[in-house]
Amino acid sequence: MQILVTGLGRFGSSLARTLAETGHEVVVLDTSEQAVQMATDVVDQAVVGDATNEAVLREVGATDVDLAIVAMAEVEASVLITTHLKNLRVPRVFAKASSEVHRLILERVGADRVVFPERDMALRLAQSVSTPGMLDYLELLPHLGITEIDGTPFAGQSLANLNLAARFDVNVLVIKRGNELIVTPGLSERVMDGDMLIVVGRDSRIAELQTAAG
Repeated sequence: MQILVTGLGRFGSSLARTLAETGHEVVVLDTSEQAVQMATDVVDQAVVGDATNEAVLREVGATDVDLAIVAMAEVEASVLITTHLKNLRVPRVFAKASSEVHRLILERVGADRVVFPERDMALRLAQSVSTPGMLDYLELLPHLGITEIDGTPFAGQSLANLNLAARFDVNVLVIKRGNELIVTPGLSERVMDGDMLIVVGRDSRIAELQTAAG
């Protein structure tokens, strides 16, 4: 499958890498030269450019892809990009939302699926408070999902020291600490005894992390 990913933040970078590793033909587009450079050896094509410009989307081949994923959470940019992609007749457009209003706008302009990782995790956590152990698996795309692992084996270490992105191609979206949810924690955040880590990544790599944590 040919897939275009616009936005190479933590979520977009992890998504692009995972899709490429599972055999998809991936093109990424971002305004950050550094982010694009880091993705060059991972994906089929990495381009520096402004995805809010329809002409740029055409130049990177948006009209030929099977799926486009708008991975940034900034409302105006993501809505504009989604609109352009639908105008270019991309068969499927998935977009990340940062709020309920953002989701409604994205759906209004034609997004085929709105991905809301932080909200979905909070809902899943609320629904599973009485159920010990692993959070139900949430599939984002084939072979890519979000789940919960016990962070206790990593207690005392910062996310920077753990370096899960480099070791397992897995990123931490949320830390559940008692009744507190730390959303998109910084790399300086230290894992504490009893923490639960909400992670996103390829199924096989999540399994490797779970084995390491066990």
